[in-house]
Amino acid sequence: MTLESRTRILAIRHGETAWNRETRIQGHLDIPLNEVGQAQARRVAAALQGEPIDVIYSSDLCRARQTAEAIATSTGAPLRLERDLRERAFGVFEGLTWNEIAERWPDHSERWRRRDLDFAAEGGEDLIRFSARCVPAVERLAQAHPGQTLVIVTHGGVLDCLYRAGTRLPLEAARSWVLGNATINRLLYSPEGLSLVGWNDDFHLENLSLDELAS
Repeated sequence: MTLESRTRILAIRHGETAWNRETRIQGHLDIPLNEVGQAQARRVAAALQGEPIDVIYSSDLCRARQTAEAIATSTGAPLRLERDLRERAFGVFEGLTWNEIAERWPDHSERWRRRDLDFAAEGGEDLIRFSARCVPAVERLAQAHPGQTLVIVTHGGVLDCLYRAGTRLPLEAARSWVLGNATINRLLYSPEGLSLVGWNDDFHLENLSLDELAS
């Protein structure tokens, strides 16, 4: 397979929300961007203007969709919503902070934090099912666009799974990489699977000004 027929993927985490700041679990709850997140969305949208983007796929949750809409407006690329790009479902954990979860369910919190593959909060997904949902979804989208450039706007958990797929790291391995809001993460897709090109590019987010936050 030639380089020209591989699919380039620019994977973007949504901008910041108030719940990100509070370490409150969002999961499938539909939380909008805060002012910082809106400014981050505008910044990443401007940074992608020079990229040859063919199509944007976004999680249908508000925080991702708002970020993707800014990119679509800036680049003129078509935007399509994809439910399988949603964050991991956390069931009864959703809406609670990390500390609140640890206080209510210390054993469950410990299993979650140590990346127990079989653990799922009541009403939520375990890591195996979550990865089996989101990684094949990205591969399916990439297969539909050989030789093109996709923007994937999604969530921290999905990006974590994509990093592992691109570097062949197991789901249970401890995380040592950053999952920054509105950063640019680059992957290639070929028949051999995903490969990592670049990660957590945040040059466009430097020195967000008060004027930008108010705009």
